[in-house]
Amino acid sequence: MLFSLEDTRIKSISEILGSKTSKKIIDFLSDVREASEKDISEKLKIPMNTVEYNLKKMIQAGIVEETKNFFWSEKGRKIKMYRFANKSIVISPKSKIISSEIKQIIPVALISGIAAVGLKYYFNIRSKVQDSESVALYAMQKTAETGNVINTENYWFLFLSGALFAIIALIILKIAMYSLSTGWRK
Repeated sequence: MLFSLEDTRIKSISEILGSKTSKKIIDFLSDVREASEKDISEKLKIPMNTVEYNLKKMIQAGIVEETKNFFWSEKGRKIKMYRFANKSIVISPKSKIISSEIKQIIPVALISGIAAVGLKYYFNIRSKVQDSESVALYAMQKTAETGNVINTENYWFLFLSGALFAIIALIILKIAMYSLSTGWRK
């Protein structure tokens, strides 16, 4: 989860992380797979209404999630189950810069994918058009000359692999440049 300092959710996340009760609930949910409000209340010895209040705030912030699982109480109430949303929280003073950098890479990735599909289509048509005898004769001549045959059916895959490598390298470079400019250090 990427937040800028101007994001309105930062206030609620800072309140959650500053609350001892919320920290206890987060620790508990990170240790168990899922739990109900009653489970959390009993295990942590926290009043049920306090657990409910904190869970609502954590769900709105995206720190805790409601699971699909539930069960029915003796009184016929639906008892919801909750789990810790295993997400990283990144707070950046200039998230607009990061998102604009990523937005610049998306068109390149799309164009590369379309070009790879175009190459695959082109080479499929080309191989169907060529006479199988002439291809075999050409392959035998080239094998005799060079010792290997180049398979034109996989050019699209090689192009796509190269494009993905370039995009990943570009992302790593942009992250490195951004971290150097902002002084991120561990």
